[in-house]
Amino acid sequence: MINYFRGPATACVLAMTLGACAALAQTPTGGALTAPPVPDNLQVPAGNQLFLKGQAQGTQNYICLPSASGFAWTFFSPQATLFVTFKLFGTDVRQQIITHFLSPNPAEGGTPRATWQSSLDTSAVWARTAANGVSTDPNFVAAGAIPWLKLEAVGTQRGPAGGDILAHTTFVQRLNTSGGIAPSAGCSAEANVGATALMPYTADYFFYQKAN
Repeated sequence: MINYFRGPATACVLAMTLGACAALAQTPTGGALTAPPVPDNLQVPAGNQLFLKGQAQGTQNYICLPSASGFAWTFFSPQATLFVTFKLFGTDVRQQIITHFLSPNPAEGGTPRATWQSSLDTSAVWARTAANGVSTDPNFVAAGAIPWLKLEAVGTQRGPAGGDILAHTTFVQRLNTSGGIAPSAGCSAEANVGATALMPYTADYFFYQKAN
């Protein structure tokens, strides 16, 4: 259930709660956060610790292009919002914390990379899929869902006021996925070239930084 709060008193309490969320995101969480079991190839290397989890809702975006076999849906970008859910006055509140999209990575001369940008301080991380960082293992990945991923940071940036919620990210895991796979039809002829398909998906994203 999502509540929308009105009035200066509740707005103040909400602001303080969100401030606490921001502080949590900037400090080691120890045992406060845990990732689910994952295939061996998606394990994050020792020396990194989990500091933030976001629940994503959005789309995986595809375009119909010519391929070696004729025509095929080709992935071109994600578009999602990440949330945290917390209790306020006994009510579950869902708060946006991050936006997820494709953008040029300044650290790589503008190479397009998956991007996560904090909604709290606009710090950002760019990442690429790690070597052997993809799993479709049916023991973990639901039928009809996009793969689980381990991504490694290839660029980070502080916010304009120095905020660093995501600026120390080293790895990102995409887990607990549902939906998001390319359509099974609609890209079989030249007339379809250029068509786009925005496929709804959900996932949990887990963010890691160097352990202290």
